[in-house]
Amino acid sequence: MTFLYKPDDGVAADFIPFYHDGRYHLFYLKDYRDEAGHGLGTPWFHLVTDDFVHFEDWGEALPRGAKDSQDLWVFTGSVYEKDGTFYIFYTGHNGLFNGTGKPIQAVMRATSPDLRTWTKDESFLFFAPQGYEPDDWRDPFIYWNEDTQEYGMLLAARKPTGPSRNRGCVALATSKDLDSWDVRAPFWSPDLYFTHECPDLFQIGDWWYLVYSTFSERSVTHYRMSRSINGPWIAPPNDTFDSRAFYAAKTASDGDKRFIFGWLPTRVGEKDDGNWQWGGHLVTHEILQESDGTLSVRPPESVLVPFSHSLPLTPRKILGDWKIGDNKFSSTSTSRFSALALGDLPQTCLIETEISLSPGTINAGLFFRADSTLDHYYQLRIEPGNHRIVFDRWPRPGDQPFVLERPLEAGDTARLKIIVDETCIVAYVNDQIALSCRMYEHRAGEWGLFVTEGAALFAGVALKTQS
Repeated sequence: MTFLYKPDDGVAADFIPFYHDGRYHLFYLKDYRDEAGHGLGTPWFHLVTDDFVHFEDWGEALPRGAKDSQDLWVFTGSVYEKDGTFYIFYTGHNGLFNGTGKPIQAVMRATSPDLRTWTKDESFLFFAPQGYEPDDWRDPFIYWNEDTQEYGMLLAARKPTGPSRNRGCVALATSKDLDSWDVRAPFWSPDLYFTHECPDLFQIGDWWYLVYSTFSERSVTHYRMSRSINGPWIAPPNDTFDSRAFYAAKTASDGDKRFIFGWLPTRVGEKDDGNWQWGGHLVTHEILQESDGTLSVRPPESVLVPFSHSLPLTPRKILGDWKIGDNKFSSTSTSRFSALALGDLPQTCLIETEISLSPGTINAGLFFRADSTLDHYYQLRIEPGNHRIVFDRWPRPGDQPFVLERPLEAGDTARLKIIVDETCIVAYVNDQIALSCRMYEHRAGEWGLFVTEGAALFAGVALKTQS
C-alpha cells in the first residue's frame, strides 16, 4: 500500500465521503480489473479515517448483484442519516441489459443501523421518468432543503432531445420521507455537457456550491457557485479543483473544515503516454473559501504531518551558474538554461520551496527522477508569462503536448508543496492550486531545480520523508 490509498488487489474510484462521530467514512467503488478471477461488476468498499493517512478497512459494504440483477455494478451514490438509521442511495447499473428493453440504470437503496452492516432494500427501484433518457439516471446525492422542509436528490441525467453532447443536466427529485420521490424540473440544465457525474451540493457562509464531473469536453471535476440554492449558478474564472488526473470528486465536512475526495487515475501499461484509466489512488484536498466566494485547495495538514524527517541536500551543478546557500539556491540564466541537482529522490517524500522569479523569466521549477546526464526526467514548471503551472516529461516527442497544466494567477513568487508517492505526484501552489499526475517510466533518479532565460531564487528548499 502506498501513502495515497489504493487497495492492494485493485483500484479505487468514486469515493463517497460521510462524516460521522469524529471520523470520515470513505466508501468507494472497487475495480479488481480481473474479470477472470473476480467476475463482472464493481462493489462498494468502506474505509474509515481521521487523518487521510491511516485507514481502517471495513471491507465490502455493498456487494454486486447477480448478472440478472439491476446492480451488477454498484455505482456512485451518497450516504445520509435520519433518526438513527443510515441510508445509502446508490446507482444500480447493469450494462448487460443494453438492448433488452430494461433500463441500464436505476437508483437503489440500502440501510444500516451502524454504518457497518448494510441491507439492500430490494423493493426500492427509482427509474428515470418520461422526459429523461432511461439509461442515464445515476449518482444520487441526498440533502435536506431547509427552505422547503423536504429532502432533495440530485442526479446525473440527460434530456432525450437536442445535440447529444449538450443534453446533460442535474435532475432533481424531492421527498418528505426518503421513501417516495417526486421528480421536479431539472436543478440545473445548462446545455454544456454530455452529463454531470457525481453531483454534490454544499453551503459555506452566504454561498452555495454545486460540484460535478464531466468527461465530454475534458475529464475533470468542476464547480459552480450561487447566492441561492435555486441558482443562478455562476462559473468562477477557475472552475476546477485539480487537473485531469483528479476525477469524480465529492466533498464532506466536519462542521469546520471541508475536504474534497477524488481519485488519481492510472494509465494503460503504466506508460507516461498510456490512456488514462478508470480508477486509481485516493487524493484528498482541503477546500478553502476566498474572500470573493471562489474556492481554492491546499493539502490537509494531517497529510503533511507524517513527513517529519528532513534529509540533507547535496547540490551538484549541471548547467549554468548557481549561488548555493543554506537551503537557498539562485541562478541568473539570461538567454540560457540552468540546472542544479540536489540528490536522489526518495520513493515517498514531501518537497517544499518558495520560488521567486525575476521579471521576464521564461520559466523555472523542479525536476524529478533525472538520470545523471539530464536526458530523462519529469518537470514541474512555473510559466509566469502563460499564467500556468505545467507537469512535463523528457524525453517527449516534439509534436506531443506536455502532460498536464493548471492556471496560475500572475505573481513573482510561488510557494510549492509537492507530495511524491511512488508513481503519484500531487503539487500545491500557494495553498490555492493543485496539480496531480503520474510518473511511470522513470522510477528513480535525482531531483533538482532549473531556470530558463531569467533569474530565480529558491528559498526554504526542503526534502522530507516519513520518520
